[in-house]
Amino acid sequence: MSMYFIGIDISKYKHDCCIISAANQKVVSKVIIKNNKAGFNELLTIIHSLANPADIRIGFESTAHYALNLELFLENAHHSFMEVNPVLIKEYKKSTTLRRTKTDSVDCESIARWLMTVEYKPHSKGFYHSYSLKSLTRLRDRLIRQRSFYLVKITNVLDHTFPEFKPFFNERLSKTAIYLLENYGSAEKMAHMNSASYDKLRCASRGKFSIHQFLRLKELAANTVGVNNSIFDIELNSLLTLYNSLCKEIKTLEAEITKLIEEVHPHYMSIPGIGPISAAVIYAEYGDISNFSNPGQMLAFAGIEPGINDSGTESHGGRMVKHGSSQLRYVLLNACLPLIRFDITFATYYAKKRAEGKKHRVAITHVAKKLIRVIYALERQDVDFNVQKLR
Repeated sequence: MSMYFIGIDISKYKHDCCIISAANQKVVSKVIIKNNKAGFNELLTIIHSLANPADIRIGFESTAHYALNLELFLENAHHSFMEVNPVLIKEYKKSTTLRRTKTDSVDCESIARWLMTVEYKPHSKGFYHSYSLKSLTRLRDRLIRQRSFYLVKITNVLDHTFPEFKPFFNERLSKTAIYLLENYGSAEKMAHMNSASYDKLRCASRGKFSIHQFLRLKELAANTVGVNNSIFDIELNSLLTLYNSLCKEIKTLEAEITKLIEEVHPHYMSIPGIGPISAAVIYAEYGDISNFSNPGQMLAFAGIEPGINDSGTESHGGRMVKHGSSQLRYVLLNACLPLIRFDITFATYYAKKRAEGKKHRVAITHVAKKLIRVIYALERQDVDFNVQKLR
C-alpha cells in the first residue's frame, strides 16, 4: 500500500488540497473543498479512496481559528494531522523555487512536499482543550485589562468628588472601598453614616474595618475639598455597574477555565505556586509539551531567553528578547514569586542569583528559566512535582 501526503491550504471559505503519492512523488490530485459539511465529507471520501488511514499524512498551516472546524472533523473521523509553521513553508518554498508566487494551489503543494521531508508529528489528542483554554484565558486577560481601565476612571471621578478617599485606602480600591462607593457614593453621604452603617460595613469587610477607621473616614468626608455634583454621581454609578459586571464575567470564565484544566490536569499543576489559572495559561500557550525537543525551545517560545550579540569584534549576552506570548511570560514570572517564598530549592536558587549581584527582576528571570526546565522534565517523565527529587 502506497503512502500519500496531503497538503491543505486553509482559508476562510474554501481549502485547497494537494495529494502526492510517496511512491513516485507525483501529484495525484488537486481539489478545492468548501468550508462546509459537504466539502469536509468530500475530503473524507477522497482520503478513504486512497489508502489505510495509517498511510496518510495530512498537514496544514496553523492559521488561527479557520482550521479548527476541519481539525475537529478529522479528529472525529480518526485521522491524524500535523500543523505546520507558515514560516517553515515560506522558507521551504524559497529554497525550492526562485519564483515569488503566492497562490493557494502552489501553497498546498508546498505543504505536501514539505511533509515528505520532515518527521511526521501528528497533532495531540488534547488540542481541543488547548484551543478552548487559549480562547478563554485570552478573553479573561482582555476583561481584566478592561476592569483595570474602569478602576482608573473611578479614581478620576473620586479626584473631583472625594480626593481623600483613595489615599485613605492606601491608593487601592479594595472590596470595602468599592462597597462604600456603591452604597454611599458621595462624601456627603459618607459624612452622615451612623452606627447601623458601621455594622453593615464591618460585616462587608469581615471585621477588618475598625471603628477608628470608620470615624476617621467620616471626618475626612465632612472636611473634603471635593465637589458635590450630581453629574459625577451618575458617572460613578455607571462605572461601578460596568466594573461589577466585568468582575462577574471574569468569575464565570475562571470557573470554566478551572473545570477545563482540571480535566487535563498537567503535572506542573503540582508545583506550589501554579494554580489552575496559571496552569491553564501555560497549557493554552505551550500546547503539547512533547512538541518541544528541549527546554531551550520552551524558553524561546516564552521570550525569556536573552538576546545574544555575537560579531567578529564583540560577544555578549543581551536583554530578554521578549518575543513570544507576553501572557505566558507574565504567568511564568509571577508563578516564581510564591515559589521563592515557599519552596526551598527555588528559594536557594533565587538567593544564589542575588548573591551574585543580580537585581530582583534578573534573579526572577533565572528562577523562571529553572521553572520551565522543571515543567519540561515533569511532562516528559510523566510525574508530579517532588521536592526531594529536585536538585
